Amino acid sequence: MLEIRQIACLEDNYGFLIRCSKTGQTASIDTPDAKALTEEAGRAGWQIHEIWNTHHHWDHAGGNADIAQHFGARITAPAAEVDKIGHVDTPVSPGDLVRLGALQAEVIDTGGHTLGHIAYWFESERVLFSGDALFALGCGRLFEGTPQQAQAGLARLRALPDDTIVYCAHEYTAANARFALSIDPDNAALQSYAAEVQATRKAGKATVPFPLGREKETNPFLRWGDPVLRRHLDLESASDADIYAAVRSAKDRF
Repeated sequence: MLEIRQIACLEDNYGFLIRCSKTGQTASIDTPDAKALTEEAGRAGWQIHEIWNTHHHWDHAGGNADIAQHFGARITAPAAEVDKIGHVDTPVSPGDLVRLGALQAEVIDTGGHTLGHIAYWFESERVLFSGDALFALGCGRLFEGTPQQAQAGLARLRALPDDTIVYCAHEYTAANARFALSIDPDNAALQSYAAEVQATRKAGKATVPFPLGREKETNPFLRWGDPVLRRHLDLESASDADIYAAVRSAKDRF
């Protein structure tokens, strides 16, 4: 019942319009570009009834006011970031359930990129909107949280079913693939994935969405338990959070 339209916005963002086909209720997952989202809604013949923010950064909540004014949309956002986002109709916390018509999504704590970052998980549809918490072959920088917080959030996403389809908010996959190969060069699944990414981007196509199961095999930010990666980092007995922190630090310097 979940219809999804993916819109390229700004330099490398993706915006998403999602609709319950049974009721026609429609939401914008974040608002990177109000004009682009409004135009796409017009092409589809959809009204935007809801805005669901993942976090407060301008390229995720900067179009809230324009879309809310244009459509009368109500804003749902992390309770921990209400002060930074501005007007919020429905503050939500991890574990809460939000409804879109006949559909229901769970709010998952993915703090780290920002302290209150959340993701939206449609269990019945096997669809995850991860914002900037999880990218294809990557994850968001730690602007506000700690490595322990970020790794715990990613562990919650990693626990979701392999057939989950992930919609993340940026087209970073090609750069992420280059980094992943630099620290996990012998991973055959990663080698195949990276080659596919290169061909996809050369053809001018998006690498988003993507299956979570493949990320568990290839994304170094989800593979803190892998003994080969631990040996490569010379951190075989380190905690999972310390492995994540080492990978994140390496990516920041890459």
